[in-house]
This record gives sequence, C-alpha cells and structure tokens, in this order.
Amino acid sequence: MSDTIIGTAAKPPRLSPAGRRKIFVRELELMAHVGVYEVEHRYEQRLVASVDLDVVDAYDGTSDRLAEVLDYGTVVASIQRIVEAEHVNLLETLAERIAQTWLDDLRVYAVRVRLEKPDILPGCGSVGIEIERSRPAR
Repeated sequence: MSDTIIGTAAKPPRLSPAGRRKIFVRELELMAHVGVYEVEHRYEQRLVASVDLDVVDAYDGTSDRLAEVLDYGTVVASIQRIVEAEHVNLLETLAERIAQTWLDDLRVYAVRVRLEKPDILPGCGSVGIEIERSRPAR
C-alpha cells in the first residue's frame, strides 16, 4: 500500500503531463450490516462495491514508484473499513461516506460509487445505487 495517507496532502499536487488518471475497483465483494428491515439488522449480507476515482497527481510517467500514485490497495482497504465499521440503514448513506472519504484526499477531484445488494430481492441479479460526486473546481 502507498505511504500516503488519505487526505494528508496540504495542497493539490501540481499536474504533470501524465498526472491525470482514473483509479478503479470493480465488484469488490464484502459482507455488510446494511438495511432497514429486521432481517437486515440480524444478519450480514453480501454487498458488491465498485468505485471510480478521477485523480490528479505528480506522477511523471517514469518513476515506477508506488509512492508517486494513489494505490488501489489503499482504496480497497478504505472501502472495507467504511463498510465494516457499523450497521447503516441506507446504501445511500454508505455510498456518501465512501465518496466523501475520497474527496477529502486532494488528489481526487471526482468519485463514482456503485453499491449493489445481489441477494436481497428474488428474481433480481442485484439492486442498488450509484452516486457521482466531485469537488468544486480549483
């Protein structure tokens, strides 16, 4: 994982020619305490998370050092921490928490969070929500 901790940059990194990229996590399967119904309060359920982060960083395209970029392992670990922290009634609340965590990192200027419950409604492959958030232009 990266040496950089979320949100520790004092100012946005200077954009290098190679410094814009999208970091993504697709279909991360987690066990979550989420939902408003009684059965959802009693049992964990499978949750599938996908996240896209639009990033600006100082990576020059040549250094080949993990410390120069946003590590997707850090992204996965943060999603896991947020989802596993406590019971949340609404997927919307969980998605907002994930999005805000990454918008607090000054390298991230936009985020898309998709959360799916694949096992909750019979006959549906999954149900869920997707949000997009971005920081004001700098």
